[in-house]
Amino acid sequence: MPNQKRRKDVRNVAIIAHVDHGKTTLVDALLKYTGAYEFKEGESTIMDSNPLEKERGITILSKNASLQYKGVQFNLVDTPGHADFGSEVERILKMVDGVLLLVDAFEGPMPQTKFVLKKSLELHLKPILVINKLDRPNARPHEVADMTFDLFCELNASDEQLDFPIVYSSGKEGYATLDLDEPRESIKPLLETILHRVLPPVANPDLPFQMLVTMLDYDSYVGRIGIGRIVHGSIRVGNAVALVKRDGTIDKGKITKIMKYRGLKRVETQEATAGDIVSISGIEGVEVGETLACVHDPKGLPAIKIDEPTISMNFSHNTSPFSGKDGGRFLTSRHMRERLKHEAMINVGIKVEELEGTERLKVSGRGELHLSILIETMRREGYEMEVSRPKVILKKMGGRTLEPVEEVIIEVESEYQGVVMQAIGARKAEMRSLKTTSFGTIRMEFTIASRALIGFRSEFLMMTRGTGIMYQNFLEYQTYKGDIPGRQSGVLISQGTGAAVTYALFNLQPRGEIFVRPGDMLYEGMIIGVNNKGSDIVVNAQREKKLTNMRAAGSDDALTLITPREMTIEFALEFIEDDELVEITPKHIRLRKMHLTEIGRKRADRKSQSEA
Repeated sequence: MPNQKRRKDVRNVAIIAHVDHGKTTLVDALLKYTGAYEFKEGESTIMDSNPLEKERGITILSKNASLQYKGVQFNLVDTPGHADFGSEVERILKMVDGVLLLVDAFEGPMPQTKFVLKKSLELHLKPILVINKLDRPNARPHEVADMTFDLFCELNASDEQLDFPIVYSSGKEGYATLDLDEPRESIKPLLETILHRVLPPVANPDLPFQMLVTMLDYDSYVGRIGIGRIVHGSIRVGNAVALVKRDGTIDKGKITKIMKYRGLKRVETQEATAGDIVSISGIEGVEVGETLACVHDPKGLPAIKIDEPTISMNFSHNTSPFSGKDGGRFLTSRHMRERLKHEAMINVGIKVEELEGTERLKVSGRGELHLSILIETMRREGYEMEVSRPKVILKKMGGRTLEPVEEVIIEVESEYQGVVMQAIGARKAEMRSLKTTSFGTIRMEFTIASRALIGFRSEFLMMTRGTGIMYQNFLEYQTYKGDIPGRQSGVLISQGTGAAVTYALFNLQPRGEIFVRPGDMLYEGMIIGVNNKGSDIVVNAQREKKLTNMRAAGSDDALTLITPREMTIEFALEFIEDDELVEITPKHIRLRKMHLTEIGRKRADRKSQSEA
């Protein structure tokens, strides 16, 4: 609209991509080139400040940064690439006027590329395609550009959106180019493209103040902090503002602090104007999707649609015999409840509900990764807890039961194609395409019920000897698919409490995989391994070898044990069944039966059979 006022000195841009396609590294290169951040020797990926992000190499929390180029302030937002953090991505895109779509020059568009691009096209944003990681061996930038154009067409991009510029880059090497035949000197061509192709924000400082809260933060000194972009008007510290709730009701508050971004740091300012991305504190009770507005003319902006949770788990405090012995500082259900309620307040993808008659809490999220990140974060903060097997959230609609369905892309060596198709076929997956890549691997696309994927990833890695690649992405709710086979093996359950003994574990090895090492402390009802024969059995892992005065050649040789797998939260959540729990403490991840005693388990079995 020609009569709209725009701020020429600002560009608001989000960086969207699939997991591990180099968003964070590219932002680092931009900050370094413009001098917005001074790197220390050996420092890398400063945007991934969370320890979990550094370890896993993925972005979990979206982050803001700003830099100055040719007198224009670029506000950059680094978004998560994984579909489990989709609600975060959608909210971020509401704050910006353009997106950099990063695609790996070797891998090409992947499921989350499609997911984040779909979100940005729906909001009528015009992307700049950045084909990143040109430094990778076997990079195929021209082929990837064609694949991405096909993806735009598949997602019904408008003619204007299809006219996207292409920038070729390497965030790691710190260069960008518009032509592969030109010299690759610096990241400057990307900055020029943003400057000329991203529209300045529509911003009329003369209209009444309005700001949509798209993210929340919390500070123990100032309370809740609302983060978002000022759409109209301006605001000063000390001003009274109206908080327009989702239901139309209005609260009032007073601005105590305004912060803008300078590089990676938030700095205090006395005033902010339309077009700025700011953090505002002083408004208690503010929620994501609500509007801060002028008290004299309080009008709400269109609310943000937030993706609903698809998976839930039950959380409770640790009730095992080893509770409080593993370095945990927060051991009670009260601690657990307070922490989870706080998480739900700032993370809109999480929903927490009380389970009547119990001390357990039902926690719902966007996927296994979403919930496992929360569990790992709490574990590092000193919480001890027990969590149940993840369950998908079913919907009732028009007399039908619906369940979440995902699209899955699998890439394997040709020798594993048959075994993978057989395994995923048994889980009622439907194949959408199968093709051989230019590197000779087989690339298959399926749609499959989310609950059928619980436990499949570890099985998939074992059957492909760790060489297979699998990506999944939430697609939609579809009609319930019926029964799907669960875990085929049983478990080995510890009979008593005490340290595991090498001799006993050696004799249990033929039954299946063992999860514990000699010297590990066990308790009655703890799961110590797999029973390949399919049923659960109680075993004595503390049994010592009987000593005699008889000796035979070879009998006293050292016993060799197979190294047990590293127990991770992801594997534990995928492995357990409905009558089992994962015990999580700062030092250990253990598997256990819900009822620790054999009598308790038999009583529970009889009860469930009579109810059935």
